Amino acid sequence: MPIIFTPDHVKMILDGKKTMTRRVHRYRLKEGNIYKVKKNWYIYYIPGLSIKVTHSIKQRLGDITPEDAMKEGGYTVEEFKEIWTKINGSWTPDLIVNVYEFEVVKKL
Repeated sequence: MPIIFTPDHVKMILDGKKTMTRRVHRYRLKEGNIYKVKKNWYIYYIPGLSIKVTHSIKQRLGDITPEDAMKEGGYTVEEFKEIWTKINGSWTPDLIVNVYEFEVVKKL
């Protein structure tokens, strides 16, 4: 199963700025598993780029800390809220999300 990131976030992953992601999905990625990265549903996997989930928790979206926002790509909490809204349509602080920390295991 791939993980889809925006092109900007793929660059942040490659630059080492993004090491955490929040997701709203029913399934849960497993710690220790390696996942291929995609830029969207229509583009095949990005050759040579995979990430390994190192930590996984469930959390309220509104409980993001300044440290977490930095791991999400170097954002402040307010910037992260804007990015989240742009990608997901709305900011709902009580929404339960899956939070994944990861590391790059294969680079381009």
